[in-house]
Amino acid sequence: MTTVLMLASFGLEIVECGGALARHVAAGDRVYAAVTLCRPESRPQVQAAAGILGVTEVEFLGFPYGEFQVDAPSKEQIVSLVRRVKPDIVITQDPVHAQHDLDPDRRIMALLYTESFALAGREWHIAECGGHAPHPAPTIYYMTPEEANCIVEIGEVFGLKQKALEALPGQMAFTAQVLRQSVKPEAMRHLVPNLNDLTGDDAALGLQLSQQFFTSQAVYYGLAGHSGAVLGEPYRREGPFVTEGLLK
Repeated sequence: MTTVLMLASFGLEIVECGGALARHVAAGDRVYAAVTLCRPESRPQVQAAAGILGVTEVEFLGFPYGEFQVDAPSKEQIVSLVRRVKPDIVITQDPVHAQHDLDPDRRIMALLYTESFALAGREWHIAECGGHAPHPAPTIYYMTPEEANCIVEIGEVFGLKQKALEALPGQMAFTAQVLRQSVKPEAMRHLVPNLNDLTGDDAALGLQLSQQFFTSQAVYYGLAGHSGAVLGEPYRREGPFVTEGLLK
């Protein structure tokens, strides 16, 4: 059995990686999700979305927005998590993409993750990290990378990924509010033909937009990208693939 740790910053990332997570759950693997930044009022929604994907183990680390650093106390929380869960695979945000993302905390969080992965396998702060034995740095996959080097076929579970978005009305409303400010209505109607019917319902608008985004991405990395997948979910694996021979 493979243990997968999904390390999310805000919570929506669990759904963004929902295809791969749902496939691992279906295969009988253990999938554990941890969210570093998530307000208490959003946590039930994130937990519900994860449950739709089959992910029942969800932990909220309670990092403060805009106030943490890549320091020893912050590293200890992530190192302790890795040593407790003992993942074979970690999925988290792409540090290259994070450098160009103006969302609060993403850039520093990406650095915190990778620094902590390296320390988790070393004799570092054993007592401070709960007394857990070191766990070697697992295989790392970066989600929604700028340059993907592997594609997961998610056609069989794509419906679960789209449905999981319905459990995040707070995030969906935020998405709509941001896009209303930057996208003209006539352009938005190409994605949401019934835009006029959604006036005042930001959660419904954000849901339709997000489902369109996920569909577009899956087609782009699938049929449209000639990757060999029908509906694809993109990742970048840290480091080279090592195989016994050439893959088909």
